[in-house]
Amino acid sequence: MTPMQSASLAALEISTGTSPNASIIWLHGLGADGHDFAPMAHDLALPFAAQFVLPHAPLRAVTINGGYRMPAWYDILSGDIAAKQDEAGIRASQQLIEQFIGQERQRGIPAHRILLVGFSQGGAIALQTGLRHAERLAGIIALSTYLPLTASFDTEHSAVNANLPIFMGHGRQDTMIAIETARASRDFLQARHYNVAWHEYAMPHSVCLDEIADIRAFIIQTLNNTQDKAHLPR
Repeated sequence: MTPMQSASLAALEISTGTSPNASIIWLHGLGADGHDFAPMAHDLALPFAAQFVLPHAPLRAVTINGGYRMPAWYDILSGDIAAKQDEAGIRASQQLIEQFIGQERQRGIPAHRILLVGFSQGGAIALQTGLRHAERLAGIIALSTYLPLTASFDTEHSAVNANLPIFMGHGRQDTMIAIETARASRDFLQARHYNVAWHEYAMPHSVCLDEIADIRAFIIQTLNNTQDKAHLPR
């Protein structure tokens, strides 16, 4: 397959073949943009055509970086990211990603064929959005991240996504988001009977080859387990 690629003001879009019947919305981390994970569209070598949507976070001042403006899904107010959170920024980005989901729905991709993926800040927004989304999604992949706004989770979570497949991967040498923070998020979700596949890797705040292989397997299994299998390989 020869991937087709286009860019817009809001997102980079990559189709890995003609007539994709699944969409993967992939959110980058702090200070990056949608191009950061663009190689994944090719590196994953999925056995079916998919539409990768890689949004660019808006520019905003980041408190922990001295107020410097950079691409960010929300402000980081202190080193303890889970204790003091930019709720307004998190919710604004949640609404933005809801718009991207709506865009894919308008293209004819059913909600249960849409995966949310995110790294670091992007992973927090993927969890925030996906677990509150009103329609059943395919799944969530949360990389080197944590679940934000847990205080409101029990009143806001979406019942239709209560058993959504969730992939969480984290590096044991991560100094940006401590693995204990990610484990606490995993435990929070598992205590509520969420289907969390937990993976730890010998890496810092990054993505490694073993994790990419696990992500690929998760995507293929998750999308093969959705109701619409008509165009997927047997």
